[in-house]
Amino acid sequence: MGFVSFAGRVLFASVFLLSAYQEFSEFGADGGPAAKALRPKYNVFTKNISAHLGVAVPHVELKHIVAATIGLKGLGGLLFILSSSFGAYLLLIYLAFITPVVYDFYNYNMEKSEFVQLFMKFTQNLALFGALLFFLGMKNSIPKRQAKKKAPKSKTN
Repeated sequence: MGFVSFAGRVLFASVFLLSAYQEFSEFGADGGPAAKALRPKYNVFTKNISAHLGVAVPHVELKHIVAATIGLKGLGGLLFILSSSFGAYLLLIYLAFITPVVYDFYNYNMEKSEFVQLFMKFTQNLALFGALLFFLGMKNSIPKRQAKKKAPKSKTN
């Protein structure tokens, strides 16, 4: 059972690790293609947040956001393979912040083809989020081994 669990963690984390590797290899002075693709969606997201909450979103360089996502996916994926809860939490943070920004189906009309594609990717990321929550729940529900206290030996004369 241990090998099957390890293989499952490797396959699950490969989604994040391969994506982090690709973004890292394409990362340039401006953040690479990931930053260029994220720019319009991030701008729309910040405008929506500012309009609905009435607060200004602080300016953040997109190359720093892309670098942070590379770090979260890379480190989180590696730690997740090692069955670390911290790695799962890093991947949860990544998914929680990136999913609503990148897969903004709510900005499109339901009849458009972009809506369907973005909605499917959004729900796939929700499923990954749920799998990570399941992992954390299972990890926390298994009782930790406690060292057995040895009973003092009675002296026999």
